[in-house]
Amino acid sequence: MANLSGKVALITGSSLGIGRGCALEMAKAGADIVVNYRSHPEGAAQTVADVKKLGRKSIAIKADMCDATALENMAAQAIREFGKVDILVNNATYVAPRVPFWKLPKEEFEKVWRSYTMASFVLTSAIVRDMIGHKRPGKILLISSVHGFQPYPNCTAYNSSKGGGELLFLSMATELTPYKINVNIIQPGWIDTPGERVLASDKIIDEAGPKLPWKRMGVIEDIGKAATFLCSDDADYITGANLRVDGGLVLPRSVEHDKE
Repeated sequence: MANLSGKVALITGSSLGIGRGCALEMAKAGADIVVNYRSHPEGAAQTVADVKKLGRKSIAIKADMCDATALENMAAQAIREFGKVDILVNNATYVAPRVPFWKLPKEEFEKVWRSYTMASFVLTSAIVRDMIGHKRPGKILLISSVHGFQPYPNCTAYNSSKGGGELLFLSMATELTPYKINVNIIQPGWIDTPGERVLASDKIIDEAGPKLPWKRMGVIEDIGKAATFLCSDDADYITGANLRVDGGLVLPRSVEHDKE
């Protein structure tokens, strides 16, 4: 099992869903957790409480991903409270309405990019400056999506922000390798989260699992465990990698295979 004892992890959007899964799995591995949220204080409080039940320290910090100043202040507060941040998981994003791109207001498109790609740039820059300044290695992770390379209809802002974010992080990896700061990406497939159940429906989610290649939906623990590994010392020689965690969702399949 990956060991994160003595590490401090800041995880954006960790009041619910994939972010919460990352927080709890990393806490199980020994990390203290900085929980970020914007509009779900109850969820953030629950994540903090659950982390503490695991014997780890945790605080919640409210910050809007579209507010660069708030992000920089969050980084400063996390470092002030814990003395350092060893792990940054860029997970949060705004999800625009699912409509054809020509019907999507430009303000909605911009908000998606600001909340994900720009926010990841701003927050990672703030954390990395402290790591480099103290000559401390670290782990930076981007939670992307299989739709960063395989677009989903009516999600142009989401698809393109994920693809752009991946290239941003590969660029960061090339510049941070000399400092022993690992930068990696996870591409989740279809994950059962509260947000996904709002965008789709309980019925769609519940019926979809058995039809997928792995015969079930992905769960937040699947992503949390992958993130924990990539942010552990076991992954010290891995950087610039893109790990797909999708249960075979995007693999080619024959018609005969689907009938089985």
